[in-house]
Amino acid sequence: MGGVAALARELDHEVAGCDANIYPPMSDQLQALGIRLDSGYRAEHLDASNPDLVIVGNALSRGNPIVERMLDARIPYVSGPQWIGENVLASRHVFAVAGTHGKTTTTAMLAWILEACGRNPGFLVGGVPENFGVSARLGKRGQSQFPGNAAAEKDLQLRKPVSDPFFVIEADEYDTAFFDKRSKFVHYRPTVAILNNLEYDHADIFPDVAAIQRQFHHLLRTVPGNGRLIVNAEDPRVAEVLAMGAWTPVTRFGTDTGEWQAHLIAADGSHFSVLRDGRELGEVRWNLLGRHNVMNALAALAAADAGGADVTRAIAALADFRSAKRRLEFVGEHNGIRVYDDFAHHPTAIATTLAGLRARVGEARILVGMEPRSNSMRLGAHADELAPSLRDADAVVFLKRPELSWDAARVIDALGGRGRSAPTVDALIAALTEQARASDHVVFMSNGGFEDAPRRFLRSLR
Repeated sequence: MGGVAALARELDHEVAGCDANIYPPMSDQLQALGIRLDSGYRAEHLDASNPDLVIVGNALSRGNPIVERMLDARIPYVSGPQWIGENVLASRHVFAVAGTHGKTTTTAMLAWILEACGRNPGFLVGGVPENFGVSARLGKRGQSQFPGNAAAEKDLQLRKPVSDPFFVIEADEYDTAFFDKRSKFVHYRPTVAILNNLEYDHADIFPDVAAIQRQFHHLLRTVPGNGRLIVNAEDPRVAEVLAMGAWTPVTRFGTDTGEWQAHLIAADGSHFSVLRDGRELGEVRWNLLGRHNVMNALAALAAADAGGADVTRAIAALADFRSAKRRLEFVGEHNGIRVYDDFAHHPTAIATTLAGLRARVGEARILVGMEPRSNSMRLGAHADELAPSLRDADAVVFLKRPELSWDAARVIDALGGRGRSAPTVDALIAALTEQARASDHVVFMSNGGFEDAPRRFLRSLR
């Protein structure tokens, strides 16, 4: 929603907004754009703004004071995805990045590749990509999207006028709004869609993985026949979605299967070669870690290629890619203790992130501070997978959230002495400070603000 606000401001609308919790980096970005931010969902915030239109986020539902005032006052309203689809995406070549994991990183990566190839894309990312410093922009119109590449001007996969710019959007499967229970991504109508992976998540709205697969298939139904589907060749659930019906050419990627492949040269994923149809196209050396990020790179490269980008330039661009903030973001170091901030929300994401870090640091200790904050985490949908996902951690301190509907003690017991809980963020920071020593890597994992725990921990070391 912060990105939606930024795009509305770029379209010269006067914009104000409110949220239950306002924290960096998004709050900093919006304030820099001159967007007024109000804390909490009080009806008087709406009265003070006197809006012509309210764009409603999916965190709000009936009974919320500001929603009730909006409905009683008959103020026009729309969901964020619908507003984006109608006001931003309708005349653009849309690249939609879907999947349980890696959406933010892959969206930022694809936008950067297209930027480096001269496309000047618009984008909307669920974070702040460090290459751009903003989470959203419209992109530039009125110029060729294929500078210096006459053959790409005739690309049969993208038939709309080349003066319409590219737009890369993070395509979330979560529901749209309290009045529209379809997944957000059905509003985006992409020309190129990435299906990066598919696992069970969002236990608050989906009863099982089959329900999520149906929503992904709704996305497939919106991709035109002259577009392209970029799919993970290693994911059986993605294959099941395709088996439900696909009307668009498919390009597959994987580390050792599919048209696009990667061979790891460094075990931590920091150096790998890229192949298409068995022919090596180049090598990537970059700052990212983990096999999961190599897969993200393959998806982004295949999508950029589907849009006519020069593959050599695209591969070279990855060397300068900087991921979105809070994706194993290095916060700082003191006395040999390195501190990271990571947006973790699912056991698979936790496991792959820590595996990549383990491959980089070898025998050095990894300490984790974890806030099980996502709806699925709080409901216990991932409780059985949580301890195994932390196998590469030497010690874990959980924030014992009062609303957990499951017994965190059994997860701690399953860690075999490596886990403990803390009742507050202050206590969690104190527990990690007590354990940390030189050469340790300390990772804070949460999909919320975590009360700025990583930076507070770093200050506690001084």
